Amino acid sequence: MLLLRRQFLRLAAGTAAFPLLPMARAQSYPARPVRLVAPFPAGGVVDLFARLIGQWLSERLGQPFVVENRAGAGGNLGTEIVVKAAPDGYTLLMIAANNSWNATLYDNLNFDFARDIAPVAGLCHGVGVLEVHPSFPAQSVPELIAYARSNPGKINAGTGGIGSGQHVYAELFRMMTGVNMTYVHYRGGAPALRDLLSGQLHIMFDSLPISIEHIRAGKLRALAVTSATPSETLPGVPTVGDFVPGYEARTWIGVGAPSIDSISPILESRGQTFTLTLRGQNFQGVTAVTATPGSGIFIDNAPSANAAGTEVTVRISIAADAPLGANVLRVVTPGGATREDAVPANTFTVLE
Repeated sequence: MLLLRRQFLRLAAGTAAFPLLPMARAQSYPARPVRLVAPFPAGGVVDLFARLIGQWLSERLGQPFVVENRAGAGGNLGTEIVVKAAPDGYTLLMIAANNSWNATLYDNLNFDFARDIAPVAGLCHGVGVLEVHPSFPAQSVPELIAYARSNPGKINAGTGGIGSGQHVYAELFRMMTGVNMTYVHYRGGAPALRDLLSGQLHIMFDSLPISIEHIRAGKLRALAVTSATPSETLPGVPTVGDFVPGYEARTWIGVGAPSIDSISPILESRGQTFTLTLRGQNFQGVTAVTATPGSGIFIDNAPSANAAGTEVTVRISIAADAPLGANVLRVVTPGGATREDAVPANTFTVLE
């Protein structure tokens, strides 16, 4: 199931607006802690990104973003919890590619992901890695295929549950090679990885960020990556497609909310005027603050720095039709040097 173009535009809008509010002191969002639901167990790639973005948002917005792991049913359990939550922007969901394809794998879902979850921000595209326990005899993808054909059904392949990335990556491999593997489904990738490390499983398609240190330490052996081109993170490791023509598998991770109503308070920042605080170092004596021409951002007064020279306060207005493209807010120091930060959409920070 593909997300509609309209929803990706919403995603762009949400990405634009989220970072704006922490420094716009007249705004009240968020006025209390925000729950960030990760629909997989702790230790997996979705949990990893949840904790990274949760910490970043907590620091930037001034309210805790609390990660809550609600694993089960290939991510559907946690997704349903968010679908049923109040659409007020205080319950968010870590979304991933599994949310898209689960609509075709589960017949009785109590929600429609495309209808009930509004994309807010995209975080990353991910690459998988085909890895085996060091005791497993295959040293390459061709050897793995040959071994599987000689030992049908005797290879235990771990997954993070039906519909998880690990499952879909492995199923695509099975369909394209004709090998017969026995799937062992877990309630997330992290417990499956633990059993692979202990030797209870033979192989696994896992997210590269989660497995990379185990591979470097020799606790796992990487046979190939799932992307179309080799990964710079694993030099010398081929792609699955080098041996299985046409194979390519990638995933994505982002943030969603129960409905578009959840992000409407954020989008309302357009057309308003704020007192904006820029945080950085050595701002004492700042002579000017300017915005990108054509950005719809207007500086209403001269900037004033605090005594410590670590903050600059300026009054800005945002046009009702301000574009969501990249904008730069530039701070000119007494020596004539400039500090600037170009980031997606109408966000305003200054590099430390």
